[in-house]
Amino acid sequence: MHFFFLLFLIFFFSINILRLTDFTDTIGNRVSGSHNLEMAIKYMYNALKQDGLDVYLEPVKIPHWIRGNESAEMVLPRAKRLAILGLSSSVATPPEGIEAEVLVVQSFEELKKRASEAQGKIVVFNQPFVSYGETVAYRLNGASEAAKLGAVATLIRSITPFSINSPHTGMQSYQNGVKQIPTACITLEDAELMQRMAQRGQKIVVRLTMDAKSLPAADSFNTVAEIKGWQHPEQVVLLSGHLDSWDVGQGAMDDGGGAMISWEALSLIRDLGLRPRRTLRTVLWTAEEQGGVGAQQYYDLHKVNISNFDLVMESDTGTFAPVALQFTGSGAARKVMEEVVKLLAPINTTKLEKHGEGTDISPWMQAGVPGASLHVADSRYFWFHHSEGDTMTVQNPRDMDLCSALWAVVAFVVGDLQDMLPR
Repeated sequence: MHFFFLLFLIFFFSINILRLTDFTDTIGNRVSGSHNLEMAIKYMYNALKQDGLDVYLEPVKIPHWIRGNESAEMVLPRAKRLAILGLSSSVATPPEGIEAEVLVVQSFEELKKRASEAQGKIVVFNQPFVSYGETVAYRLNGASEAAKLGAVATLIRSITPFSINSPHTGMQSYQNGVKQIPTACITLEDAELMQRMAQRGQKIVVRLTMDAKSLPAADSFNTVAEIKGWQHPEQVVLLSGHLDSWDVGQGAMDDGGGAMISWEALSLIRDLGLRPRRTLRTVLWTAEEQGGVGAQQYYDLHKVNISNFDLVMESDTGTFAPVALQFTGSGAARKVMEEVVKLLAPINTTKLEKHGEGTDISPWMQAGVPGASLHVADSRYFWFHHSEGDTMTVQNPRDMDLCSALWAVVAFVVGDLQDMLPR
């Protein structure tokens, strides 16, 4: 059976880790609008071409924010340098910086209760980490919520359950009609330190300097590679990861691994000389970190052919050891997918869970296209997420190969079924 050959080839001939190592070591991090992202797209275009795949680029417009120089230090009750990472689209401080007293709160509710204290202050959010989905609201909305009450800046505890004095960056959104104030993330340790000082009644003063700026939207591309289907080339099984990253670390875990296994799946199928009934299409998205900007434009361009999209797949929670396939689709489609994942018994990933997820495939799923995502052993994912710690050191070659095995078998088998998945 073809899928057994795929598994065999992955186990003994996979070059996932070599490809990812060369890519991340050569290019480095790849933030939206940067020269590094341009170089990454060119690199992948050439590499996919050399691998014998059909490759093309689709132009998109993406945000271009530059971090610039940034620093923070506690002035009172004692001098201490604070490790920070400005948040995407943050405005700058005045050139001389902002020096102000700090108000420490642990929730939006506490901020509202202490609204009269926020005027002219730097609000420090020391919210406990519950889950990424819940806690990220502080990073996304903290600046505007504090600005409504007259705060001059915000410092937000990084969205992570674990830290070694490591700040984590990410996207934030200013609300319309609300004054835009500088905003950055600080470390878990420094947020808790200031919380303890505040509880002792000590006056805390911080000096913050940021010269971040937003430039006009930049030209970029989604990178697309295909194996054309032999019977229904117009029908598509889409595999994906995003090529951009933040401007810290190497973007190896988020999402270099997802991009590489989406390439590797096609590469292995091509190496075996296999060609499914439908087209297998790998899309390496651009500007995912800014809210799925490249993917939304891809959807807007291709939704006219939505009836031909059979399954959309996304890997964007790391390529740790795979646990299951997550799936969103009709009851009839789920029954088909339950049979498909049984073929993965040799690597012990036969579990089909509910709720496929992913920023870049969500428009398709919301429109009724079946969607799938990798569930991996991701307990450490948010340790490194959006930080300097997202490097090749996090990656495990064997885990990546297992992710490729799941990705390749699911894509090929679904693409070669007699019929498309039921809507």
